[in-house]
Amino acid sequence: MIHTTDASLTEVSHTSKNDEVDVSIIIVNYNTRQLTLDCLASVYTSQTSYQYEIIVVDNASRDDSVQAIQHAYPNVRMIANSTNTGFAVANNQGMDIAGGRYILLLNSDTVIQPDTLHTMVYFMDLHPEMGASGCKVILPDGSLDKACKRGFPTPSASFYYAFGLSRLFPDRPKFNQYQLGHLSPDDEYPVDCLVGAFMLVRRETIEQIGGLDETFFMYGEDIDWCYRIKEAGWGIFYYPRTYIVHYKGGSARRKPLKITYEFHRAMWVFHRKHYAKKYNLLTNTAVWMGISLKFTLSLLRSKLSLSSRQGQTAARMRAENEASSEVNP
Repeated sequence: MIHTTDASLTEVSHTSKNDEVDVSIIIVNYNTRQLTLDCLASVYTSQTSYQYEIIVVDNASRDDSVQAIQHAYPNVRMIANSTNTGFAVANNQGMDIAGGRYILLLNSDTVIQPDTLHTMVYFMDLHPEMGASGCKVILPDGSLDKACKRGFPTPSASFYYAFGLSRLFPDRPKFNQYQLGHLSPDDEYPVDCLVGAFMLVRRETIEQIGGLDETFFMYGEDIDWCYRIKEAGWGIFYYPRTYIVHYKGGSARRKPLKITYEFHRAMWVFHRKHYAKKYNLLTNTAVWMGISLKFTLSLLRSKLSLSSRQGQTAARMRAENEASSEVNP
């Protein structure tokens, strides 16, 4: 475990054109105007002596996001794409123009705390062996977003997670290799994976391993990046002395079929890239079949859920019509 002294907070600080940038904050926006504005508001209320810049990459939003953001926060550096390039491509675009010593990937559907930037940059400055770090991520109901501290999804880790063994044996490390449920979310420790909703990465690390793999559209690129960071010899650390709130799924609600497909495709892309050559044909076939089965079940659940919602809507409309008929004969 790494122990550090607490960083003292000072006045709010962000960059002017002549300032050296400590951290470049990259936010990808896709039809999440209000969420992104709330996220930006939380960044601008940061209490830190570090210099930061904010780069918003808009993926062809249709909700007036670009104009609203530019009007509310004219100091934000904006990249407005004409098509939805996906999460990996958009973040790489932001990194291409970023000037910070650190790059922070920050989801548009998150809200950071006043001390978050200062605490995390301070930690990274104290530990130059760390290639990336992440803080605690909580959901609006106060529960932990378990993706903020993970192990790599090896075939065994994925099996224990998919078949519920991690829930049956929450205190057994063997069965909790993926979500690390046996480790307290309030303790700090090295991990394999962070979540792309909040990932602070050292510039030297990025210069060594490159940016996000653009084969991934919007899932899996954070795990792949972490895998490459660790392969290159850098540490990755979970540091819960500060936290963010993740409202989750702001961009994912519009096209559930596309999201479901990309989520499961990312599993196979990651396995094929990093594990397929390490395992035999039987294991690789089992992984492929498992992903296919999970994808099929997800589609069925989505269809049933849609049918249920449509049925409820139709029933509500019938009830309203009947009530209207009774009131207005």
